[in-house]
Amino acid sequence: MKIADKTVVQMHYTLTSDEGAVIDSSEGREPLQYIQGAHMIVVGLENAMVGHEVGDKFDVKVIPAEGYGEYDERMTQEVPVDVFQGVDKVEPGMMFYAQTPMGPMPIRVKSVAGDKAIIDANHELAGKNLNFAIEVVSVREATEEELNPQGHHCCCGGKGDGECKCGEEGHECECGGEGHKENCDGKGGCGCPNHDKHHG
Repeated sequence: MKIADKTVVQMHYTLTSDEGAVIDSSEGREPLQYIQGAHMIVVGLENAMVGHEVGDKFDVKVIPAEGYGEYDERMTQEVPVDVFQGVDKVEPGMMFYAQTPMGPMPIRVKSVAGDKAIIDANHELAGKNLNFAIEVVSVREATEEELNPQGHHCCCGGKGDGECKCGEEGHECECGGEGHKENCDGKGGCGCPNHDKHHG
């Protein structure tokens, strides 16, 4: 089987810098598993995986635009070191998480001078080429549960015992209630009396 969308892929990899330094590797560990097309790995590598099959070994160079993005100086900021509460000594290279409206964001201490620190919200590999050595270990079709990890089968709790396969666009929810049969949007739109209980 060749790698295509909605296939589960296991692969071994070694990631190196342009200078040849090993940044990360699955050597000595279980292979990395991901679902093709689900954007679980950087887009440049995901695109390069298409069409390969078990046993294939190949190299991929991923440019920053298809990896962790270009380095953005606007994502650096000077802050007082006392913002790092509970840390005795703030040093370059330390990683912290800042709470943002979009959720926790990893930040790295770039430098420290006196009572000021420069923090950097760029990914540590931003602006760098990613050089992968890949070996495909296994390829198989993904199951429904893997494609919909929260599950889409549940009892709607109507007057009958029908199942509502929520989450599927255009799906008709047949809950067995009297005269009830309409589109289900997975968010209460199917009209089940106990929908919120079972889908919320």
